[in-house]
Amino acid sequence: MLQKKVFLEQQNKCKENSQYQNATNKLLEVVEVVTIIRDFEIKNQSATMEFILVGLTNSAELQTLLFGIFTLIYATALAGNFLLIFTICTCKKLHTPMYFLLINLSLVNVFSISVTTPKLLQTLWTHRNTISFYGCITQLFLFIWCLGTELFLLSFMAFDRYAAICHPLQYTVIMRKEVCVGIASGVWVVGMVDSAVHTGLMLKLSFCNSNINHFFCDVPPVLKLSCSDTSLNEMMAFVADVIFAICSCGLTLTSYCFILRAIFRIRSTEGKKKAFSTCSSHLIVVSIYFFSVIYAYIRPSSDYSVEKDKFVSLLYSVVTPVLNPLIYSLRNKDFKEALKTMTGRGRLLRRPQV
Repeated sequence: MLQKKVFLEQQNKCKENSQYQNATNKLLEVVEVVTIIRDFEIKNQSATMEFILVGLTNSAELQTLLFGIFTLIYATALAGNFLLIFTICTCKKLHTPMYFLLINLSLVNVFSISVTTPKLLQTLWTHRNTISFYGCITQLFLFIWCLGTELFLLSFMAFDRYAAICHPLQYTVIMRKEVCVGIASGVWVVGMVDSAVHTGLMLKLSFCNSNINHFFCDVPPVLKLSCSDTSLNEMMAFVADVIFAICSCGLTLTSYCFILRAIFRIRSTEGKKKAFSTCSSHLIVVSIYFFSVIYAYIRPSSDYSVEKDKFVSLLYSVVTPVLNPLIYSLRNKDFKEALKTMTGRGRLLRRPQV
């Protein structure tokens, strides 16, 4: 009897252990299912969430003032760049490699300012600062495309000035039509590929925060919202920054070193002024654009300041597209003559003979 009792007790303990184990397994299964659902929700959160663009200011009075200022800037940029494009296209005298590249620069400027400014104006006027996830991704893709394209365009424009000043006799051969078309096509394609890489990596991230402390969607502020591992994104951004900096800045600096050396070899003061005037406009644009972009993307992270970053972003995303047509037109004698001919100003100022 005692042995039977002990056997029954052991059997009951085994049943209890088995039931406990089954309950534990079921609990683990439930936890695993909950974890899978939670991970699925986090991964898909980025596909359904909206971002909030903090913008430039929270003051209603300042927002109204800024709306007027940026509306004027946007209208001026569109009018100036389209006028530049139309004048170059209609005047055969301006059908040269330099002006062909300038048309592409104006197209990039129109493209660039139209990516960021309309949303900024909407935010300032309606005080609705939300943007959908895919709207943000689209803005980011288009802006990076414009950024990379403009960097390389400015570099090849510097190379064009180098060829014109240092090799004037071979200029038409160096910058022949096929080369110009290849350069223009290449910079647009390279900019698009670079943008596609960054955007594709961004789509794989999940986001735990929605407040973008900026007035448009850019890579650094958007990456700060991710709760995923962004090491690959940061590495690719660094690689792109280094490549673009070395290639674009290197080509520009090298071109201007040879240009300055050629200018200093000119004996006459008038010859030096004429040679320098052909590249001074481009040098001003390059200085503003390159310094602002380098500060925004290649500076140490310890120097990061939100307000400074917004101000610098305004320089290369809003101000530069306005300055480019003004600088290239006001400081360019050939363009001013072509514009005067196109508008028929000379004919309108003539007095009718009686």
